[in-house]
Amino acid sequence: MDKSQLPFLSATELASLIKSRQVSPVEVTEAYLERIPQVDGKLNSYITVTADRAMADAHVAEQEIISGKYRGPMHGVPIAVKDQFHTKGILTTGGSNILKDFVPTEDATVMHKLDQAGAVLLGKLNMSEFAMGDSFHHPYGRPHNPWDLSRNPGTSSSGSGAATAAFLCATSLGEDTAGSIRGPASFCGLVGIRPTWGRVSRHGVLGASWSMDQVGPISRTVADCAMTLAAIAGHDPKDGYTWDVPVPDYLASLEGGIQGLKVGVITERVHSDVVEPQVRDLVVKAISQLGELGAAVEEIEIPLIAHSAAISTAVVFADASAAHREGIDQHLDEYDHNIRLRLLTGAIIPAQAQMKAVRLRHMLRQQILDALEKVDVLVMPTSCIPASLIPAKAGIDSKEEVLEMLGGRRSFTAPFNLASVPALSINCGFTSDNLPVGLQIAGRPFDEATVFRVAHAYEQATDWHTRRPPV
Repeated sequence: MDKSQLPFLSATELASLIKSRQVSPVEVTEAYLERIPQVDGKLNSYITVTADRAMADAHVAEQEIISGKYRGPMHGVPIAVKDQFHTKGILTTGGSNILKDFVPTEDATVMHKLDQAGAVLLGKLNMSEFAMGDSFHHPYGRPHNPWDLSRNPGTSSSGSGAATAAFLCATSLGEDTAGSIRGPASFCGLVGIRPTWGRVSRHGVLGASWSMDQVGPISRTVADCAMTLAAIAGHDPKDGYTWDVPVPDYLASLEGGIQGLKVGVITERVHSDVVEPQVRDLVVKAISQLGELGAAVEEIEIPLIAHSAAISTAVVFADASAAHREGIDQHLDEYDHNIRLRLLTGAIIPAQAQMKAVRLRHMLRQQILDALEKVDVLVMPTSCIPASLIPAKAGIDSKEEVLEMLGGRRSFTAPFNLASVPALSINCGFTSDNLPVGLQIAGRPFDEATVFRVAHAYEQATDWHTRRPPV
């Protein structure tokens, strides 16, 4: 195979070729390292490219595989990760000037797990400052969407979405507090899963909200996503919030179809007035296809779901202001304008308002868990809009912008981080402007396998995942 075509293979295809020694990790890594400078000048998806380390890791992987020391499906596969995870000896900025010189002395647990799996690290990916959403200023370059360079690739895990969609890594890691895996996956036409809270360690992860941050993969196919999650999931004594429960063989669980599975359609979100018509039409068609594949589709109501963004915002802003107390005291002027507004807002939220948000969170979580007693998965749009235009200025100018923050697209991802259940976004088509649209599939706690199974069945019945962005 022409080496220049290797980046366009899925991660699982590469894994199979590497295992069978038809392709070397060295030539695959070289192919990506040649493509990154050709394309990334348009996208700004990388903050740091670790070319020397990547080639050294690829040579080690090649020799291990030749000598029969195959570690598993991630062995020799080139990956990239959001610059939110500590990487020993490698610059880790959190997307902020405040950490422009920070080089950790220890790997985050997810990085250690990827290293043990034999993955090849291509570099660290661009992100919103400290993973807190809509930064205006990006000190390492404004990320762009490969489907339309005038548009946002998704907030927070921006580089993970852009790089993966543009074939600048085989698969990637993002982090999702209130939608920062699922949003970029939706905006960039990818598969991204926020696992169950506690499924993946957050040790060594720059955090925003202790009760909602979660690491997960952003990939081009469901199988790639499943393979990546399997490599990083599991209990970690260094993170007391991880659960000591078995990690299934996610790849093995993909097959078997969805005949007889119960799919609950959250009608309040599918038919909400804020959903753009083209988005609604594509999501409704995708849900219909799940029925054609044998699933039993029924409507489900979750009364509090429309208020989920407001609930999530109150919790996250307060958590983030506490996490950044030292930064607020010592570096306030160095934060991006939008992030500074969020931190200061969180610092003045009254205790009774925060506690009300926490109580409402528990009520919404129970409504979602009750719904998942009746059905196997819940479905709705990942976002009410396709990728938004890159903003021309910082700040908030109107009451309408505030209301959008409290009830717009964030109210589509927020329900499931509030409920701590797994939720996945998969591409379900394109608008007339050739912008991807995401279908969101959520499942019971620690049942990522069923979520993957439903997503895989839909993916295999469609060809959306085969399209390439025009970069």
